[in-house]
Amino acid sequence: MNKDPRQPRLGPPHRPEIRKVVERQREMSPPTKEEQLAGFQGWNERGYVPHRDEPGLTQFVTFRLADSFPAELREEWEGLLKIEDNRERRMQLEAWLDQGCGVCHLRDERIARLVADALRKFDGTRYRLLAWTLMPNHVHVLFEVGEMSMAEILKSWKQFTATQSNKLLGIGGSFWQADYWDTYMRDPDHEERTIRYIRNNPVKAGLVTAWQEWPWTFVRPAD
Repeated sequence: MNKDPRQPRLGPPHRPEIRKVVERQREMSPPTKEEQLAGFQGWNERGYVPHRDEPGLTQFVTFRLADSFPAELREEWEGLLKIEDNRERRMQLEAWLDQGCGVCHLRDERIARLVADALRKFDGTRYRLLAWTLMPNHVHVLFEVGEMSMAEILKSWKQFTATQSNKLLGIGGSFWQADYWDTYMRDPDHEERTIRYIRNNPVKAGLVTAWQEWPWTFVRPAD
């Protein structure tokens, strides 16, 4: 959750039923001591849906620029957080992101290249990239987790790119929103739908007419 007092708080609702589901899952499949020491959270929740964070899982994450939900437009997006259905809420929030609110630093080729290079740097060692795309104010990544936890991977991407981007742009302050959205892949069909979503996002947002035209999209070829 974002702890920066200058940013609007996007706090999750209190849903005891979600917590009960997570508690049951943790009882059946608790994280090992080694996994906890490595930063894996196992089954967990942040108010909306159960999350699963374990070695070997394939995760879909979205992280966004700090000003992608501008405070001055809060009335426009705040209601989306109250949508009960998780899939519908996620779709509506990402559709809102696709409008390109904020400064959209990722339109700057220097920044986009910096972020793309950071994603690729440890591909095949810390994680295995399956697909990603850089949108003007957010990033989607689908990757297989190795021995480094998802939280640590996101932290390394965001810290490095935030520091270097601020230097390039000559600015200070928060570059990325502190939190991120994550969903683990339940089965191959779920993974394939996610890949289609990632590659088609620039088309859906009206940035290009075919996904292959967007320079900041990667989809790993089938083995």
